[in-house]
Amino acid sequence: MNRIRFILGILIFFLVIINNCARVEKFDILITGGKLIDGTGNPWRYADVGIIDDKIAKVGKLSGSQADKKISAEGLYVVPGFIDMHTHSDYTLLVDGTAQSKVRQGVTLEVIGESESAGPVFGEAVKSMEKGLERLGLKLTWKTLSEYFSVLEGSGISVNIASYVGLGQVRQCVIGEENRAPTDEEMKEMKRLVREAMDEGAIGLSSGLLYIPDMFFSTEEIIELAKVVSEYGGIYATHIRSEDETLLESLDEAIRIGREADIPVEIFHFKASAKKNWYKMTEAIKKINEARKSGVDITVDQYPYIAGSTTITILLPDWAREGGTENILERIKNPETRQRIKDDMRTGDTGFDSIEEYMSNVRIAKVQSEKNEHLEGKNLLEIAKEKNADPIDNYFDLLLEEDGTVSGVFFTMTEENKKLAMAQPWLSIGSDGSSVKLEGILGRGKPHPRYYGTFPRILGRYVREENVLTLEDAIRKMTSLAAQRLGLKDRGLLKEGMFADVVVFDYDKIIDNATFENPHQYSVGVNYLIVNGKMVIENSEHTGAKPGRIIYGPEKK
Repeated sequence: MNRIRFILGILIFFLVIINNCARVEKFDILITGGKLIDGTGNPWRYADVGIIDDKIAKVGKLSGSQADKKISAEGLYVVPGFIDMHTHSDYTLLVDGTAQSKVRQGVTLEVIGESESAGPVFGEAVKSMEKGLERLGLKLTWKTLSEYFSVLEGSGISVNIASYVGLGQVRQCVIGEENRAPTDEEMKEMKRLVREAMDEGAIGLSSGLLYIPDMFFSTEEIIELAKVVSEYGGIYATHIRSEDETLLESLDEAIRIGREADIPVEIFHFKASAKKNWYKMTEAIKKINEARKSGVDITVDQYPYIAGSTTITILLPDWAREGGTENILERIKNPETRQRIKDDMRTGDTGFDSIEEYMSNVRIAKVQSEKNEHLEGKNLLEIAKEKNADPIDNYFDLLLEEDGTVSGVFFTMTEENKKLAMAQPWLSIGSDGSSVKLEGILGRGKPHPRYYGTFPRILGRYVREENVLTLEDAIRKMTSLAAQRLGLKDRGLLKEGMFADVVVFDYDKIIDNATFENPHQYSVGVNYLIVNGKMVIENSEHTGAKPGRIIYGPEKK
């Protein structure tokens, strides 16, 4: 009997071992020992992450498990991949799909397509897009948003991409840049184009109402086009008509569009611009809170800098920008219209005490010619003084020399307002920058440092150094809040079954290096970056992997 018991004991012992061995899980990637922040806003906890294929297979105590690739995250934080809510990487990713400036920040998804989306492209839109692509050494080979998606995926990308269909894009296709109301047939055609783009995977409709031709839309016309997107469960995202003198009225318009089109609203780069308007930030926050209480689903995004960036033609009065670049240059060449523009610039409300003060806050970011490259980094007033020239005339001459294409950096905001807005629970993060890199055509000029530093700047400066946000809330803003706004149910959280977009970073080291004076510098502190289960950053270096995908929008309800 004892012998039988002994044999049974041995058998049970081996069965337990065999059973335990069978239960040892095998992962493609296993991240162990890190402080996990899941993206919900909950406090960090110790947990391991196991990845199989492109999904998070398990979260918990997994240190005894096997894996093809093991990452020790001791002393590091493990968080969901960052979602950049507002970018302009539409074409720079075709130049170089590795997205160097973004992945080194921890970005795994970029949202593109503000106002001038990559599709549709026909009519007058063809010429302007071809001109823009030519500057990057690219050629237009697509006509629709779906065709652009195919080109982008075919070229290979290291980040995921989602896109809006642009309000200005559909107008340019159908009407061009004329300042007039659309006919019934033209409005019908624009609705068709919006519907077609939504069928092809757009996440919503975007507008840039400060710019031509978007500014020519009436509120009622925007509502009609937004209603098409509402049928799909998409969103309306907008660079509102004004972020300075009529900031509050512009917010009212966005709120009205959301209410009457029954559509969620996203405000790009939330700010109060120009010193005469800085006091309006408190009222703008109050207005958004009141709109949300009334049932309007409105949120905003922000980049953590006190300067913005856009074309310097924005200094011109609205009427002088009608018809696009060629018409702008013709007006500047004509002595009569040139003087009229000059008079309007001197008497118009810039939000500063004078046009000269305004120009002193506008730095040249990028020109097209080698002749004027030495001007990059200098402000418009400084350049005029060096030439002993009238600042407005010198500005006109620069536009003529550069064929109307000069980008600038505009110092028009305050740090106090930036922090006040950042702390709001409905604010996510958008760089408003492109994926670039240090070398080649994408390393030219002195672009806004937000291209390189947005997300590490928040974590390093506003969380670690200044305590404007808690680490958990900052991660929430960069991940699950953004995913929720975009309607993504399978990204933005570290949770079993979610896509494996993961950042592993060093909280003590993460920081932006890019400055306005020397913007072409990568951020530091991101040790590992995983996109769709593939390693893109390993030991702080790019692996060359391009596992990024197109993230398609909602299907029609």
